[in-house]
Amino acid sequence: LGGTYCKSLSLSQGHCHYSGYIEDVEGSSAALSLCSGLRGVIHTEGTSFGIEPLEGSTSDEHLVYRLEDVKTEPLSCGTLKIKLNVCLSKQKKRAVLHQTHYVELLLVVDHERVSYNQTAVREEMVQIANYVDSMYMALNIRIVLVGLEIWSEQNFINTDGSAGEVLGRFTQWREKELVHRRRHDSAQLIMYELSLLRPVSDDGSGFKCFTNNNVMSFASIVAHELGHNLGMNHDDGRNCKCDVTHCIMNSGATGSHNFSSCSADDFEKMILNSGGRCLLNIPRPDEAYSAPFCGNKLVDVGEECDCGSEEECEKDLCCEPKTCKLRSGAQCAYGVCCKNCRFLPGGTVCRSSTDECDLPEYCNGSSALCQNDVFKQDGHPCKQGQAYCYNGQCQHYDTQCQAIFGTKAKAAPELCFKDVNSKGDRFGNCGYHSNGFRKCESRNAMCGKLQCENVLSSVIFGIKPSIIQTPIADTTCWGVDFLLGSDVPDPGMVNEGTKCGENKICLNFECKSAEVLNYDCDVEKKCHGHGECNSNKNCHCEYGWAPPFCEASGYGGSVDSGPTWNDKDTSTRDGLLVFFFLVLPLVALGLYVFFKRNELKRRFFRKKRSQVASARQDSLLTTTLPTFNSLNVVLTSI
Repeated sequence: LGGTYCKSLSLSQGHCHYSGYIEDVEGSSAALSLCSGLRGVIHTEGTSFGIEPLEGSTSDEHLVYRLEDVKTEPLSCGTLKIKLNVCLSKQKKRAVLHQTHYVELLLVVDHERVSYNQTAVREEMVQIANYVDSMYMALNIRIVLVGLEIWSEQNFINTDGSAGEVLGRFTQWREKELVHRRRHDSAQLIMYELSLLRPVSDDGSGFKCFTNNNVMSFASIVAHELGHNLGMNHDDGRNCKCDVTHCIMNSGATGSHNFSSCSADDFEKMILNSGGRCLLNIPRPDEAYSAPFCGNKLVDVGEECDCGSEEECEKDLCCEPKTCKLRSGAQCAYGVCCKNCRFLPGGTVCRSSTDECDLPEYCNGSSALCQNDVFKQDGHPCKQGQAYCYNGQCQHYDTQCQAIFGTKAKAAPELCFKDVNSKGDRFGNCGYHSNGFRKCESRNAMCGKLQCENVLSSVIFGIKPSIIQTPIADTTCWGVDFLLGSDVPDPGMVNEGTKCGENKICLNFECKSAEVLNYDCDVEKKCHGHGECNSNKNCHCEYGWAPPFCEASGYGGSVDSGPTWNDKDTSTRDGLLVFFFLVLPLVALGLYVFFKRNELKRRFFRKKRSQVASARQDSLLTTTLPTFNSLNVVLTSI
């Protein structure tokens, strides 16, 4: 579509956005803006209040109101309103995880709104991120705006078509362009129509326009969509505890600012199932698109730490709450490489490998933060050559079937994929187009709805999806529909990056040549056969070889992973010296004696007999010598 990318680091006007809490009120949060009058939200004890300048007032009067009293036009999340079969747990789980998680959010705004007022749009986006952050604080999740991209000249993707089609284009553009420009966990495309703030519009899937331009109400929509990214399902049809009439993850998207107990459980389940590991990355101070504020629990520019309020900091031995500086003698106050206010030694694993396509990272001994997450380069063979690595995971049909149906499940025959996915319905399709579900062409059938067999257990997700069983030949094809709507990735579709044929891979519901991954790692030449390429195209060396090219002896790892051993700690070195020069020789000697014991015995007894014989001979000589010595020999010179 053309256009030139221009990077701007300017913040909103004058540091006027703030987040915080109500003093002495546990669990409260607030997000306020002073840019043009006082406006924002305050959450306390299940009630949310809004404040904004009173329109038409000449004396700086402001309006304070309950957000639940605001009447908004209900919106649909694009999900069909079908009663779900719910798997309810009778065991009461904790609602909030104790460890803080961070979502690095990047907002992208389409061109339609920018032509209205670019400065106003920038302020609105920062406000939205601030409001969303205040909502997620209840779940101990911080939303940090790390980037704002405004398409000021023209859109970089085609925004025509259904929500699913636009989402697919945006996802492809993000992976190709955005991920290389700015580190982030979630990118949200904000689309407008005229001067009205709207979600992606698709009348065919139940979307309705947001028509009152209320930033706080739209923030709840962003929070809802972000919730899906964090593993949260809709509250509808579930036994959820909600302090208000409808919570954020209700499919009606009514503008609520509260999360239900189900949302907390869904997020917790995702974390406990090894999901969301990127959410442990603490944003660096220079990455946040916000104003610094001591006490917001985010380490801003100029701060060394931030433990929150004075009460929250009472048990913090590392951080001084009033100054957000480290206490005397402390090296650090937060981060996975910080313990008891001291840096963990270099070589300490701070992010272990979670998949055969993932790579571990290590503390470097001089920072509280773990190294950036890296993994094997996309396109690297895995599962004995049956699959490819993609985004740090070995994508394979069997693995995906087992994640849904249990450990005994496996991929159904190709015939199942071709038959079911040619239907073009909710149980068999290759995504969406403007008229509904898209039928799969035969060559793309392996990239549509996942088909499994050998299903012996129920679905292991919290919410049971609709299941279809299709008898074909001598097997039964199992497929699922999670009813998440066109704007939410469906776990029942074949994962992106799955190998769909020889040198082919699934991307955007199509079976394409694997060459699109640009895998160019020659491990024999680049890594000298002693490593593999990571996602930064650097060698990750095996133990015994040193980065960057695995040609010299060393301890493995890469220039991106951090040191795999502590060069300041001599205990390992000393232990190795003792082992190789004392323990190992003794063990070798013991083994030699054990295996040569019979021969050693023979040699010992042979030597013993020889010594006995020699002793007898010496004894005999001793007894005859006196006779010889008794002779008086007189020698005279001649």
